[in-house]
Amino acid sequence: MALTIAVLGWDLAERMTAPPERPAVPGEEHTVQPYLPSARPGMPGPEERRPGRVPAADLRKPMVIELVAGGRLEARGAITPGTAERFAAEIARLGDYVKTVVLNSPGGSVSDALAMGRLIRERRLDTKVEASGLCVSSCPLVFVGGVNRIAEGGSAIGVHQVFTGRRSAGAPPADAAEGMAGGQRVSAECQRHLVAMGVDPRVWMSAMETPPQEMFYFSAGELLELKLATAARS
Repeated sequence: MALTIAVLGWDLAERMTAPPERPAVPGEEHTVQPYLPSARPGMPGPEERRPGRVPAADLRKPMVIELVAGGRLEARGAITPGTAERFAAEIARLGDYVKTVVLNSPGGSVSDALAMGRLIRERRLDTKVEASGLCVSSCPLVFVGGVNRIAEGGSAIGVHQVFTGRRSAGAPPADAAEGMAGGQRVSAECQRHLVAMGVDPRVWMSAMETPPQEMFYFSAGELLELKLATAARS
């Protein structure tokens, strides 16, 4: 108990003095939409009004990485450029105390999500989306990093088309051909990541078939069948 209190106090002090989130590089800015409608007939999307859901306005804010009891590291909010660096710093600082990363995120930066997922697997951590939680867009790239991946009943896990929009500061906007080539590179990287984590590549097919203004939400059975989750409850 004393160790838990000490670590939590240390975490609070660090967050109070932490530097502000690194601003996005031009071309990386995009607005995440936490509660998008379902792209699937008969499969409802998550409702913001449901008890326990975090308001959309809060989920659009840069991700808060917060240590709580029981070796859980909560990661709540948008994955903005630089989030992976902050996440890695917290993991390094807390060491073996962290056992599970609890996600509640509408996604965001694909490159940061990929880095976070790889680090989670490297450290042999578990991941979890709680009953009122959300893990959509690029967030599943983080979730699949878990050795054990738990999706509680009522959680919402989904994918759709993603993009990075990344380019060097001051560079002119990419033309259509360059943008398409970049999108294909990102798509290939995401698919390789899912396969490396032991996930069925059909997950990415669902993502590429779903427009960015909608979301392909998975049922509890599909999460297990596609190996997105190792434990899921309907």
